[in-house]
Amino acid sequence: MKNKKILLIGGSGFIGHNLAIKLKQAGAEPIIVDSLSVNNILSFTDSEVENKKLYNSILQNRLDLINKNNIKLIIQDARDYHAVSRIYGEINPDIIIHLAAVSHANKSNKDPHSTFDHSLRTLENTLDFARKDKVHVIYMSSSMVYGDFNSETVNEEKNCKPIGIYGTLKYSGELLVKSYNQIFDLPYTIIRPSALYGERCVSRRVGQIFIENAIQNKEITINGDGSDKLDFTYIEDLVEGIYLCCLKKDSNNQTFNLTFGSSKKINELMEILKSEFPKVKIDYKEREKFMPERGTLDISKAKKLLNYSPSFSIERGYLKYIKWYKDFWAGHQK
Repeated sequence: MKNKKILLIGGSGFIGHNLAIKLKQAGAEPIIVDSLSVNNILSFTDSEVENKKLYNSILQNRLDLINKNNIKLIIQDARDYHAVSRIYGEINPDIIIHLAAVSHANKSNKDPHSTFDHSLRTLENTLDFARKDKVHVIYMSSSMVYGDFNSETVNEEKNCKPIGIYGTLKYSGELLVKSYNQIFDLPYTIIRPSALYGERCVSRRVGQIFIENAIQNKEITINGDGSDKLDFTYIEDLVEGIYLCCLKKDSNNQTFNLTFGSSKKINELMEILKSEFPKVKIDYKEREKFMPERGTLDISKAKKLLNYSPSFSIERGYLKYIKWYKDFWAGHQK
């Protein structure tokens, strides 16, 4: 990885900034291109935004870490074909990791135009540049492409039948990436994480919202009866998996599930939360109809080809995340 130029599109987001730090520490040269407008600083300017000050503190913490690690950040909208093509050409990257997206299923269903624009338009620009010199493109997809699992475990060969805007656009992105491989021999890797959680997330995923509400003595809402299962992925495990995809040639032209590989019920996550917040109150509501029924992702392919070995069970990772949130909250309150 020494001195390899790795371009992270949408790289100041939750996954991106953690990944950039990992790559920098491994001796690579990560460069971030990000408009800071999607689930980032510019999208939290409205006074109506819930927990606006908290989120701005977290986002500033991300930027501080990017600066502290001497990672180059270019502020540019990745939808602008001519501008980003010029930037990509000047950098001449060895690998492009495409992270730009609207990273929440509910937001995607409510605003499909913006989701399409920031997910597929940006990907089209990345692929059009990468095809010229056959630059390895790593595309961040999602386990939502599977739709309803219909079995305890799913592997990468399962037929994808996404439900809703988010999963459908992610799968469309996968097909687009593969078509560039077929026509232009473009090397690619597709990554499917699941139920991601960890430090400095502001996407209002389930693991984040539970802690956020508990720490503020607010009631927690669970859609359904809490028996739904998710294969929770701690950010450090995902970042390690993506790093291995950059490092190993065996990742080329492959699709990987990168999760912990063992699903847990929402109520089991809640029990871990209760160990730190015993007085937390829960309100169970009707399950959302566009949320697929999920379970465990088979990670045996990633283990075999990448030597991927996740270390954070939900019991270990979620407690670590809670501790970080408590410490950050205390500092934020000061």
